[in-house]
Amino acid sequence: MRIDIDKLTEEGLQVDRDFDFLSEDLVEEEAVFLQPVHARLEAKKVGQEILIKGRLTVRLSFVCSRCLMPFDYPVDSAFDLVYLPGDLEEAKEELAEEDLERGYFYHRSFDLQEIILEQLNLTFPLKPLCSKDCEGICPVCGKVRRESGCACAIRESDPRLVKIKNLNKS
Repeated sequence: MRIDIDKLTEEGLQVDRDFDFLSEDLVEEEAVFLQPVHARLEAKKVGQEILIKGRLTVRLSFVCSRCLMPFDYPVDSAFDLVYLPGDLEEAKEELAEEDLERGYFYHRSFDLQEIILEQLNLTFPLKPLCSKDCEGICPVCGKVRRESGCACAIRESDPRLVKIKNLNKS
């Protein structure tokens, strides 16, 4: 969905709709969409700046990085963006530091779908986990620990570190 900047007014443009993306568009390789991305946003022009404020919601399926099991990952994220004309980027030496964190547009239009996809990708964790206390996979038998509760004997510590461990107890 392209927005023509010249037609954008100070009152703004309201968008409330679903966007369909391919799973290949996501930075998380194992992620799969369980529903379309729903975005509610407002875009308005204030002087030369374009202000975009919105919220996106979606349910995805991720693969846990510890136990390798799929799990639902709901996203409910708000964003607040400011875009400046691209010709101002050439004068970076003259801009204030907070201006360097803003986005730039180079044509008289921009694609909302690209902005929504970028904001969605920014919500993803570095290591997706099904739960923060996920025990992962047993290194001996290869079973998922939370499902089978394997009885493998796992040596918890290195015997060379026992003396150091005992120092902490005293």
